[in-house]
This record gives sequence, structure tokens and C-alpha cells, in this order.
Amino acid sequence: KHVDCCVIHMVASHYVRFLTGLCKTHLTRSPIPSAYTSRFLSRRHYFRLNQASFSLHLDFAPSWLGPSPLPKPTTHCSRLRNRKAFIFTSPTRSLTTAKMGQKKPFERLPQSVDPTNYVLRLQPDLEKFTFKGREVITVQVQNATDKVVMNSVDIAVSTATFKAGQDGKEVASSEIQYNKEQETVTLSFPAPLPTGTGELTLEFEGELNDKMKGFYRSKYSSPDGQDRFCAVTQFEATDARRAFPCWDEPARKATFDVTLVVPKDRVALSNMNVIEEKPAPSNPDLKEVRYAQTPIMSTYLLAFVVGEYDYVEGRDSDGVLVRVYTPVGKSEQGKFALEVAVKTLPFYKDYFKIPYPLPKIDLIAIADFAAGAMENWGLVTYRETALLIDPENSSSHAKQWVALVVGHELAHQWFGNLVTMEWWTHLWLNEGFASWIEYLCVDFCLPEYDIWTQFVSTDYTGALKLDALKNSHPIEVPVGHPDEVDEIFDTISYSKGASVIRMLHDFIGDQDFRKGMNLYLTKFMYKNTCTEDLWASLGEASGKPVDKIMSTWTKQMGFPVLEVSATQEGTSRVLNIKQSKFCAEGPSEDDESLWMVPVSISTTKSPSTAVKTLLLDQRETTVTIDNVSPDEWVKLNPGTVGFYRTQYSSEMLDRLLPAIKDQSLPPRDRLGIQNDLFAL
Repeated sequence: KHVDCCVIHMVASHYVRFLTGLCKTHLTRSPIPSAYTSRFLSRRHYFRLNQASFSLHLDFAPSWLGPSPLPKPTTHCSRLRNRKAFIFTSPTRSLTTAKMGQKKPFERLPQSVDPTNYVLRLQPDLEKFTFKGREVITVQVQNATDKVVMNSVDIAVSTATFKAGQDGKEVASSEIQYNKEQETVTLSFPAPLPTGTGELTLEFEGELNDKMKGFYRSKYSSPDGQDRFCAVTQFEATDARRAFPCWDEPARKATFDVTLVVPKDRVALSNMNVIEEKPAPSNPDLKEVRYAQTPIMSTYLLAFVVGEYDYVEGRDSDGVLVRVYTPVGKSEQGKFALEVAVKTLPFYKDYFKIPYPLPKIDLIAIADFAAGAMENWGLVTYRETALLIDPENSSSHAKQWVALVVGHELAHQWFGNLVTMEWWTHLWLNEGFASWIEYLCVDFCLPEYDIWTQFVSTDYTGALKLDALKNSHPIEVPVGHPDEVDEIFDTISYSKGASVIRMLHDFIGDQDFRKGMNLYLTKFMYKNTCTEDLWASLGEASGKPVDKIMSTWTKQMGFPVLEVSATQEGTSRVLNIKQSKFCAEGPSEDDESLWMVPVSISTTKSPSTAVKTLLLDQRETTVTIDNVSPDEWVKLNPGTVGFYRTQYSSEMLDRLLPAIKDQSLPPRDRLGIQNDLFAL
């Protein structure tokens, strides 16, 4: 009842979005109703009361209580009222004004010590909900220092020692200090550590928490109805530090050698394949499972799962082992995801011209999971509704959603894992790219879905609608403190990001786009990049000013409306095209925003393929289309690929009407015209 500016927005049935006075986005949701809403919700967490001082009472009765888990989506707040929702709030506006837009002070970790390898041993206790850990970190001391600062949250470090080189003497830390606000632990030593290679050894204990982040416990029911717990991980963006002290920043990459000590009757998984499994010497009821060393990767991509699971398995055309882990007794529900995965890996290998770099990949359904899915390298975790398909009861819609999520997360195995953003500012590219290529993948694997038409009706039109508002934001927003990630990555970042990448792909052509992607991934393999690195690679492959074009779409909010009129000159049609910013509230005369707009034009004779393309890099231009008779139509944006609205003159629109009525105009074009007319 005491709310510090809590805005509640129903973005889909059973999905409630909370915008607190700290600009946090929090969600509570039931099974996923649509690919559109799930796409932008997939990285959002359940609401957490520790993010703002408020309590909230929600009481509503769902209208769907049958076996179907898929309510109809809606974006209207009135839908919440229709579900008999009672919301009692009392905003305190003065506090809101002070907190909105306020950023936490933040400094990234010092560069004086860099990790290169973690030898990590963890022993979770599924009864006490704790874990013990030991790690030996190979580091490079860049500058002599007597302090080592690492990320750590809710972990008690009992001992910390340092040994220089192979034959150095082991030195114990003189003090261990924690900074709860900065989520760090500082290890102080009696003398400066010498430069060069060294080993940092830590022993620690932590909690298998119930926050669905870090190393946490997940509750499930066994086949005989008993409540049991498994131990799972969710590290993105900054929760690896809850499992072990580390340099928990995406650019501080290292390799990992993981060993798990677990009950002998439990399945234990990590990113890599098992290379040794043996009884634990200290306890005959436990086993030690050792995994192969990972590639160089960021901490947020590490994962481990300990629990009871069944699985189905297969191999792709290159021999990569693919397994889908399901709750016990539900292995049949993993077969559809397996079929998609074994087709998806070769598709991406062929598209990027780079083989999948790990010997196996596991896809596992987690009972309690805050995100839609997480692309941990070699061990992708999913909430159950995003992976499992009941062959007898699941709808086609549910199958399409699972196919998209599998395609999305497997794309990250290259774009995001092999090459990773340098900082969270560039996470939009990671997610926007995967949100686009998942459709390309599903269109290849399951062409009967006509999935691109659904992209237009969900991601594309949804992004246009929100980006036309005055409270929109650019795709790329500078991120300081990692907590800010949840504040800015929404439908604009994901769906608009995917839409502008789709537009760029169409503009430079598939062949040059593939060349640019291969150049980018090859050049920065196992490294970190920023957005401009991708633009440079695509520009080099295509010879087009990709960086200049894309900066107009990512660094400024909104999009243009193109006003088009035409005159007939003999057998040619002369078009006058003028751009201005589109606003839902109407045009603003003092807005000078300008975009570099890739414009494609189709005609009656070529309804699906552009007869002319141009780059509109100024306020207004004219273009001539040859071989067009007076009664034929001319249309901008075939396939509804360009991220803009089109306002035709009445004469041009009249010529299009017969093609709309007889449906000779393709579905996506009819959908685009309809959507533009409603918006205008």
C-alpha cells in the first residue's frame, strides 16, 4: 500500500510489469503466451521487493483454468481490470522525482590483476541449501599491488593465499574485506604481489539461495509427488559472484576447470563434457564429476546443474552430441526441441562458416527459472514452457515459441559466447541480433510456419508502436552500473534492435551480410567487442557506410515517416519522398531528427522483389521508376522490412486498393499498409 511510484502495465495476459521509482522493470508471469511478449520478457526477472520500498496486493482470478497453458495476449491495461484485478497504490511523488534517473556510483574492477584460468570445485548441500567451494585462479599480475579486488556477494571467504610462479612461497592474506554496496571482496596481502604469473587460492562457503539468481535451489515434484530440490545457476548479468569470487565482468574472460561433488544418484551437468567421474573419498554417498576445460569465456556464461532428469539425445550432421534434459518421466516432451536443435547447429555453422566449438550441447528445462532461457555455453537453461512440448496436447503456437527460443539461444553460442560484448552497453546488439536470426533459423528449419509474417505482426509493429512515444529511448544507451541493464533493455532494445538488423541485412544483401559476420566472428574470436566493430566488418564486406547508417538508428530514439507522392511522366513514375519523425501525438515542427533510410520500391510487375533501392540520407529526394503504366501501383517497403511508416498520397493509395482486395499484394505488405494507416 505504500508505493514509491509503482506503474503497473499489463503487457500480456498474466504478465504484470512493475516500474518502480528506481526505474526497475519487474515482472510476474505465468506460462508464456506469445513469441512477441516472451521475447522482451525473456530477460526480465520476477519482481523483487528489495529494489524499492513498496508493498503491493494483487488479487485476480484467471479466466482460463483448463488444460491449455496459453491465454490470449493483450497489451491493454483494461485487460487487467477485466481479470478482476484489485490494485491498491498510493504514490509518493516527491520521492519519485528525487530517484528517477538517479544512477549509482560505479567503478569497474582494477586492471592490476587479470584471471586466465579458474580451477573451481563446488560441493552443494541439497538439504542444508549451502555449498562449499575451493578455487585456484591463475592470474597475471600486471602491476605490483598488495590488494586484489574481486566480485563477491553472499559468500564467506575463509582463506585466501597467493603463490608467485611455479616455485614461489605461498603467502596468506592479511585481511579480507567485503563491500556489500559494490559487491566486492578485497584481499589484502602483507607485501605487494610481484608482477607475472601467480596462483590465487580461495576457500569459501555460500548459500543455495531462493532468489533464482547465482547458484540457487529450484523446487520440483518427483514422480511419486514428493517435494525435492535441485541446484542450478543463472549468472547473467552479474550473479556468477554469488557462486564463487571472480572478476565478474564480460571482458575479464578466462578458462574454467569445473569439478562438482554431488549425491551419487543425481545428474550433474556443466558447460563441458565429463572427463572423469569417481566416488568421493570423503563420503561414499557422493561422487566427484570433473569436466573438460572450457574455452576462454566470460563468467556469466558458466553454468552447472545438479538434480534428477531424464534426457533424449541425438547428433547433428557434424557429430555434435545434443541432449535435451527433461523432468523425470517427461523425456517425450523433449523430442521436438531436440529435432529443432540438431537442425539449428548446422544451420549456424553454415551461416557463420565457423563450426560449433564445443563437443556437446545440453538443453535443460528448469522448474524455477526467472528468465525465458539463458545461453550458457554448452549448457543452455530454459524455463519448462520454453523447451517442453507435449506431443498430444501442445498447440502449434507453443511449438513455434519453443523453436524460436531454441534458435535464439543457439545463435548466442556464436554471437555472444564466442564473441562477447565488452560491456553491457552493447548487450542490445547481442540480444537484437539473436532476436532477428532466430526467425531466419526457424524459417529455414520449419518453413511451413511462415514465421516472418509473424515477426512483422509482433516484433516489428510492436516496436513501431512504442518507439513512437515521447518516452521512448535509443536502442543503445550507455550503461554504468550493471543494475542499469534491467532499466533499459525492453521492447525497444530487443524488437527494434531485431527490426533494424533485419533492415540492414536486406539493404546489404544476404551474401555480404554472411561475409561480414564471418569476418567479425573470425577477427574477434574469444575476444570482446563493441557495436562499432560489427558495423566495421559489415561495411568492409559490403562496401557500404554501415556505421553511418546504423548510428542514426541506434543512437537516436524514434523512426521516420516517409511522405510519398507521385507524378506520371510517360512510361515512368516520379516519386517525391520526404522524411520526418513520426510521433504518436502528431508531427513536431521543431524536430530536426534525420535518418539514413534504406528505401526499397516494388511495382505491380514485381510485387515481391524491389525494382529499385536507394539510401535516403537527406530530408527529401525524388526517384524515377521506369516502365510503369498509369494504372499500375508503386509501393515502398516491399516485405515490410524498413523500420519506418509510409504515408502515401491519396492517388497512390487508390492504385494499391485493388491489389489489396484481390490479395495479389503479399500478406506482409498488406499488413504493413494496414498498420501504417491505423497509426497515421
